[in-house]
Amino acid sequence: MPRFCTSLPAALLATLLGGCAALAPAPAPEFSSYVVLGENGRAVARVLIDAPACPPLQIDQRSVAMSVRSRPATLPLRPTVSPVADSKPSVFPMLTCEAELPAAASYTSASVLGRQLPRPAAAPRRIVVLGDTGCRLADHAQSYQACNDQNAYPFARIAAAAAAWQPDLVIHVGDYHYRENACPAGNAGCAGSPWGYGWDAWQADFFTPGAALLQAAPWIMARGNHENCARAGQGYWRWLDPRPLLPQRDCDDPANDKLGNYSAPYAVPIGQDTQLLVIDSASTSWRGFKPGDTGWDMYRDNYRQLAELAAQAPRNLGIVHHPMLAMGADRKGDGPIQLLKGDAGLQQSFGSLNPLYLPENIQTMLSGHVHLWEQMSFSSPHPSQFVSGFSGTAEDIVPLPVQLPEGVTPAPGAVVEAFSHWIDGFGFMTMERQGPDQWLVLIHDLQGQIRNRCQINGRHSRCERDQVK
Repeated sequence: MPRFCTSLPAALLATLLGGCAALAPAPAPEFSSYVVLGENGRAVARVLIDAPACPPLQIDQRSVAMSVRSRPATLPLRPTVSPVADSKPSVFPMLTCEAELPAAASYTSASVLGRQLPRPAAAPRRIVVLGDTGCRLADHAQSYQACNDQNAYPFARIAAAAAAWQPDLVIHVGDYHYRENACPAGNAGCAGSPWGYGWDAWQADFFTPGAALLQAAPWIMARGNHENCARAGQGYWRWLDPRPLLPQRDCDDPANDKLGNYSAPYAVPIGQDTQLLVIDSASTSWRGFKPGDTGWDMYRDNYRQLAELAAQAPRNLGIVHHPMLAMGADRKGDGPIQLLKGDAGLQQSFGSLNPLYLPENIQTMLSGHVHLWEQMSFSSPHPSQFVSGFSGTAEDIVPLPVQLPEGVTPAPGAVVEAFSHWIDGFGFMTMERQGPDQWLVLIHDLQGQIRNRCQINGRHSRCERDQVK
């Protein structure tokens, strides 16, 4: 168990022969720490620790108590996307602690157990955007990524390269967890990997490989479909969502999934009259909804809330896991390539209230879900769309055309004017602010080398290369 006297300098410990002296040999506790941004830019420090009580935060010369967000638990098996034989109860041995940080201008440093916490910037200029970072182990898809091979599963390398870029903010566009089922016997690529939805799988998929980037800057953590209640929603609510954990909103009891599967959008101001609008799309349906479906009603409500938030500022960038305005591709066996449009569930529910799908003062959308990098800009009054889903999970490999066929569009009414993409390449995206409406977007590979450059100007964007090879 951690003993907080061990955070004292070693020389001072050696001189203390009282209560703390006997504790000097105790090992440092195992813990993860990070800062997540939520509603109105509220910064929350989180600590996941194997301890009976929360450690204090040190803010400048002041000690601040942390509160318990969730306690260790072994939860009963609940229905998941997998058969019972391929599922198991979720074990959460770590205590989850949190404390709201004061406005960044009011302090110079914050730390926990001697480890510095990243300090939020009021107007972040350098932003990392990445998503779909877990290692896929899925019986239902018969897909087993080589999690033991850093070239086949390179999230740790990507996180380190992104941290070296020294961002002010990290945006994860969702899908953190992919180790759902056991690695098959005899598969050396994933042998020994933890699986299921408990701490061990989350630690291997996100907290350990992402540690360097978690310490580099505060995060905005959007929710993907892999974090809905039938998958890794229990861990998402315990650790990643920035808001208080409400009763029954934890995905533990399937009877409460209507509450656990949906949440309201929120806004994070980033200076120059600009907001980031974070949308929870964990339970949309790419096939679309029928009027009266739970998702249809919930996402219509989400659109109304989103429109109210967007009206607070003249400039907005939307963050949602499922892209509405991007293309994917699929092929069955040796059949022809089929081009896939944007998420039908969001298009239908949002589109029932606004034929343009999104409020007019959203200039850019940031998404993941499709395991590639992509950019689209439109001559119609739609925002630019970027997809940054190429940061660890097994890549999509079916190629997209350099130019879309005449009349092909990701959504009805959206007229494409510029299109760029990178298929079958791992990396991350960065955005560097150049003015109120201008951003320089760089596409980095595993080593952090730049593979494409794009410019955002208002709702329009254009890249140097139409296709990265």
